[in-house]
Amino acid sequence: MVENKLVHSPLITYGSMLSLLSFTPPFVILMWYTNVHADGSILKTFNHLRENGLQGLIDIWPKPTAIAGKLIICYALFEAALQLLLPGKTVEGPISPTGHRPVYKVYGSYAIHNYVFFSVSFRFGIFNPAIVYDHLGEIFSTLIFGSLVFCVLLYIKGHVAPSSTDSGSSGNIIVDFYWGMELYPRIGKHFDIKVFTNCRFGMMSWAVLAVTYCIKQHEEYGRVSDSMLVNTILMLVYVTKFFWWEAGYWNTMDIAHDRAGFYICWGCLVWVPSIYTSPGMYLVKQPVNLGLQLSLYILVAGLLCIYINYDCDRQRQEFRRTNGKCTVWGKTPSKIVAAYTTTSGEKKTSLLLTSGWWGLARHFHYVPEILAAFFWSVPALFNHFIPYFYVIFLIILLLDRAKRDDDRCKAKYGKYWKLYCEKVPYRVIPGIY
Repeated sequence: MVENKLVHSPLITYGSMLSLLSFTPPFVILMWYTNVHADGSILKTFNHLRENGLQGLIDIWPKPTAIAGKLIICYALFEAALQLLLPGKTVEGPISPTGHRPVYKVYGSYAIHNYVFFSVSFRFGIFNPAIVYDHLGEIFSTLIFGSLVFCVLLYIKGHVAPSSTDSGSSGNIIVDFYWGMELYPRIGKHFDIKVFTNCRFGMMSWAVLAVTYCIKQHEEYGRVSDSMLVNTILMLVYVTKFFWWEAGYWNTMDIAHDRAGFYICWGCLVWVPSIYTSPGMYLVKQPVNLGLQLSLYILVAGLLCIYINYDCDRQRQEFRRTNGKCTVWGKTPSKIVAAYTTTSGEKKTSLLLTSGWWGLARHFHYVPEILAAFFWSVPALFNHFIPYFYVIFLIILLLDRAKRDDDRCKAKYGKYWKLYCEKVPYRVIPGIY
């Protein structure tokens, strides 16, 4: 095995790892309880906990149930079957630090997933998606404990049966469990575990829950509010954009640099469905009437942000695909040819784009992503803070990720990264940061 040389988060120290391992599971339950049973009021939830202490948390924590387990297992098996059985073209991922290049399969599972979901729900009436909302607390509770077990198994696998040389231990059990042991864990040759947790389970569940919240609101009130429609449309467009661009996702930090541990896998299995969808969860029982004009303003602004986020990724992907032989904003792109050495001693080069969106800031694509999240949260207006927790979390996550990526690239490219930072001085926000 090779030494674990991941660039860890500057915000996540050893002590904060223990805190996140301890507090994120109950936070998921508190998010659900506040949105579903406390009218979206953090103050109500706080007063309940202040008056009842730890017993108050125990009282509101739903027990894992058989029906929740069945829903999760059926969903997971369906997504796993799509990942394993669907045909698709082969795509190579980026070269790892040890010189390993993973191979993926691109297929239209998102379209098939949506067809099956809407068919069994509406065309054939086999399944009422509102049942997911009715058992949402039990589902989250089951996911919390089941995903912790899953992460333990990943930790054991990393020690006894790693899938590639891109694995290793830091020597600390907490760090290894939190950050992960393997970069590309697989079951057999073809079933990639991170693709399943991140794309098949996490991102697909985001789309499923967005629609589910609409259906439940219609069941409760006999109609779907314009605020819920704007929220759902923007979320679905964003998730659709993700799967349209999925092959590019395999070049991102989540897949190419962050190992499969609690941070990524538990996050995608539990945090994504519970926290990323929370603005819609809030709106189910707190509908807001925006009016046609305000709804359209928010919708158009959100769609524009999602498009810019997509175009940033498309621009860089096209630049890489053509080896820099393309146009960016109608001009020949400026670039830096950066040399680096893999851990096996092999000499490689990469092209660093300094034109277009990528000439504005080194991580400019995070700006429209954060703004898009704001626009699908703002339909809730400002009666409560909780619909905006995801936006605050996303800002912290992406600024931290930008710092980690810069640190990793500095260590990888050395003087070439210094030259790149001189040409593109701002990290995220042009002229500011």
